[in-house]
Amino acid sequence: MGTPGAKPNQTLVKLSEVTLERDGLILDGVDWEIRSGENWAILGANGSGKTSLLRLVGRYQLSTSGTVFVLDDDGDFQGMRKRIGLVSASIAQLIEPVETAFEVVVSGREAMLNHWGEITAGERTAAHARLKQCEARHLADRGWGKLSQGERQRVLVARALMNPVEILLLDEPCAGLDPAARENFLGLLERISEKRGAPAILLVSHHVEEVTRVFTHALVLGRHGKPIASGPTDKVLSSKVLSEAFGTEVHLTRRGQRYRLEVARDDQRGF
Repeated sequence: MGTPGAKPNQTLVKLSEVTLERDGLILDGVDWEIRSGENWAILGANGSGKTSLLRLVGRYQLSTSGTVFVLDDDGDFQGMRKRIGLVSASIAQLIEPVETAFEVVVSGREAMLNHWGEITAGERTAAHARLKQCEARHLADRGWGKLSQGERQRVLVARALMNPVEILLLDEPCAGLDPAARENFLGLLERISEKRGAPAILLVSHHVEEVTRVFTHALVLGRHGKPIASGPTDKVLSSKVLSEAFGTEVHLTRRGQRYRLEVARDDQRGF
């Protein structure tokens, strides 16, 4: 429905000729712009730089060359992280098993982990509201170590939304979910995106099956983070583009508003 405080068609993120090197080339000449009202799916094979791209947007690392503009780009990276929510396995692994779901969510207020200190009445109210929004209010007193993978993802989204974030970064949020839990989680994303003032959602995934109608745009990365295609989802996603991205012949089909990808068998390949 629109990013908090953003004007229509406002630039939220802009990368120009961005390169990232860490013991080799990770991203290569990325030109990418995200505007208010857009939700992006970022697709590519393992090692194509998808997670590194999210880390650049979230200001958790800097590019080797090129320019990266995020929001008002005032240089206050810690403050900016309160405006950009992140759901990632790297966060989940650092949470103490005894932390309750409520405490995990509260920690998002200061973009910290393993909450300590006094919780204000306002924080308490906000945390319960975010858990309710993510359909996880009943998990508030349950320890992190006792939550299922699907429950953890909902709690992490609630944590990411503790502040009025303008961008929500989701790094393979459906990894490890069974089919039912995955569909429930994708449905939650749809409901979040429909709220007035919803943040721009950026989803990293290997699976086109996770690209629902929420995602208006797609960016497909090839080897060493070289962009293959970007733009409106229905114009970008094709068998040809995804075959190049995954380095093998694949067939993309669409039924309604959902995609499905099949890898061609040896006897079906055109080479």
